Amino acid sequence: MQDPETYTFVSDGRFPNSRLPVLVYRRALIADAQVMTQAFATNGWSNAWLDGIFPYHHFHSIAHEVLGIAGGEVQVALGGPSGRTVVLAAGDVVVIPAGVAHRNVGQSHNLAVVGAYPGGADYDIKRGEPAEYVAAMRASAAVSPSVADPVAGDDGPLRALWNEASARRTVDT
Repeated sequence: MQDPETYTFVSDGRFPNSRLPVLVYRRALIADAQVMTQAFATNGWSNAWLDGIFPYHHFHSIAHEVLGIAGGEVQVALGGPSGRTVVLAAGDVVVIPAGVAHRNVGQSHNLAVVGAYPGGADYDIKRGEPAEYVAAMRASAAVSPSVADPVAGDDGPLRALWNEASARRTVDT
């Protein structure tokens, strides 16, 4: 397995984003919803669904999220309006830390996405409303980074990358 691409986004006053990097694994899994659901569950990520990605900026303040592209292709804006757009194709997997905004900005007709959460956690949907910002920022910062890699389990790079980002944050503050 090759190392994931990493992207970090800071708070913009509307979306908390995260000190933890978004991880993009290219061609990480067979592009099949059942295969992805099973791989995620094997590595401790469950409460899975099969659908698409919302066409508006949103984030989850109480859970990290993994998205596996089971079919088609999608352009995802990460980090809010001033973030970065990445193209994800069948077989790609993206791990989105709690608080990081994401949005579908274009897709193929055959897009199929599998989503899941560490430990089968519940999730919320926040849209970056000013009144929810402070509480969402606190909630997302409190979500533990100690989770297994949804693609490779305990042997994957997620834990090391997220621990390094957490340690840097501690030194910086």
